Amino acid sequence: IRNESLSQGGSTISQQLVKNTLLTQDKNFLRKYQELFLAIEIDRRYSKEDILEMYLNTSYFGEGAFGIQDAARTYFSKDAKDLTLAESALMAAILPAPSALSPITGNQERAFMRQKLVLQLMQDQGYITEEERLAAEKEEITFNPSTEALNVAAPHFALMVKDELIKEYGEQKVAGSGFVVKTTLDLEGQEYAQEVVENQVTRLARNKVTNGAAVVMDPKTGEILALVGSHDWADETNGKINMAVRARQPGSSFKPIIYAKALEDKLITPATVIEDKEISFPGGYKPKNYDNKFRGDVLVRYALANSLNIPAVLVMEKVGISDGVDYAQSLGITTLTQKNRYGLSLVLGAAEVPLTQMTSAYAVFANEGEKVQPTTILSIKDKKGKVVFEHKIESKRVMPRTIAFQISSILSDNKSRSDTFGGSLTLSRPAAVKTGTTENYRDALTIGYTPQIVVGAWVGNNDNTEMDNIAGSLGAAPIWRQLMDYFHRGKPVVQFRQPDGIVRMSVCAENGLRSEVATSSAYPEFFLPGTTPKESCNEPTPTPNEEPTPEEENNEPEPTNTPVPTTPPQQPTSTPIPTSTPTTPTPTPDTGIILPIVNP
Repeated sequence: IRNESLSQGGSTISQQLVKNTLLTQDKNFLRKYQELFLAIEIDRRYSKEDILEMYLNTSYFGEGAFGIQDAARTYFSKDAKDLTLAESALMAAILPAPSALSPITGNQERAFMRQKLVLQLMQDQGYITEEERLAAEKEEITFNPSTEALNVAAPHFALMVKDELIKEYGEQKVAGSGFVVKTTLDLEGQEYAQEVVENQVTRLARNKVTNGAAVVMDPKTGEILALVGSHDWADETNGKINMAVRARQPGSSFKPIIYAKALEDKLITPATVIEDKEISFPGGYKPKNYDNKFRGDVLVRYALANSLNIPAVLVMEKVGISDGVDYAQSLGITTLTQKNRYGLSLVLGAAEVPLTQMTSAYAVFANEGEKVQPTTILSIKDKKGKVVFEHKIESKRVMPRTIAFQISSILSDNKSRSDTFGGSLTLSRPAAVKTGTTENYRDALTIGYTPQIVVGAWVGNNDNTEMDNIAGSLGAAPIWRQLMDYFHRGKPVVQFRQPDGIVRMSVCAENGLRSEVATSSAYPEFFLPGTTPKESCNEPTPTPNEEPTPEEENNEPEPTNTPVPTTPPQQPTSTPIPTSTPTTPTPTPDTGIILPIVNP
């Protein structure tokens, strides 16, 4: 830009303005004025027709096509001069967002809506008649067969990568820079994951299940190793929507987040006694357990491991809605934006969260409280081989190691959850896992992890219709279990490491009090310093010269196996009493029925 005045239409941009603009430190400010100067100069030199011709010959139309001739060949396999009115209007319609509006790999419905808008404007401005507009709207457009199918093994993953590139670099730069992108995808693992999801959805078709999704992540690097967005990309009804990123209710898979907050604030311990009984909260909210039964006094470990709803709501009441939402957001959940919308049923998964974000939140537990930013891209090079981007692990501590360990200890406790789940969630190695089932069986999830891998799985219906009694442990757990087994092949068995600051103490399963002697109900529990039970549930038999039993055993040597109770917290001695006789078939024990959001 010359350091001289530029005039257009009688208005003058002075030398001083140019000088100030060039000297500014604001790059965006400078770029806007550069664009303004260039626009003025182009408008001075060329006619409107010339400018339009240059624009149409250089603009990006999506699908790798630059210019209208290239776009006509790409989309319709014909020259631009041979395009029909309907085809021309469609090309004009997608220009604002060619990738998002591409009628081939983008939102075709929205593209044709914009085509109708273009045709209507052409009629309004006198370029076409009403008859021509109506005929163009009715015209059936046939696309180039070679571009109708996305020729990739992981279409939803590929489109996610493409969207990330466009967001960062802009559509035209991505299309014209010859980027070579190295992704995080494990191709063989992706193909296996797709097969597993497809087979499970087919198996559950008779139970009114039409779709599924899965996410596999490395919790230490944030790398997404596999992502299945639907059971079949070719399914025109359900296949094109990426359900891995679509916000859905997570059901009881949300409970560990609220329990973690309560543990961190020392509102509870894993051995806290909590009531599982009929209760009514302000506003008439009466949560129920999945089997409509009460179990009396239970320990927190048992309540979370068996996914009891009433104790979870009591824990939510202790934490508070606002603090619970803030805690979820700190783990990377971004969809909880209106705190006043949520009631105590938030802990039961009554707010919508994408599977990718729930899986990433569980990765925090797996990574001992460190949150790592998820990524699909490892590196980018341009067409000259220059490195444009290289992934660097971004981690942040959002949870104490001690809290992550306590949650992992509970969620990997096969014995404690056996009353509800039996062995349906048990692997050949220690693994923490939680299921989720939403109201009326609209969503079924299973999310779980080891220190090496975290897997989230979902089955359901895109249109949110009900499945036929398919809970998380039936619908999503088989996907989770198969993917966990596959992605751990050849990996050593890694235990959840007991960190410094954890106090290990033997307690009685009946009441969570300190056990001074070995009994059939005693088991080792894990506490934060200062939260161990002070009272004893039994009296030791004194022996000569016996040393006093220490109140706390802190910083013990790391155990050889994942520390879990040798005897799980038992159910109450009284027989569970049904609250009512169910009028519908009792669901397979899973995570409980999620009640509608009710502000207490």
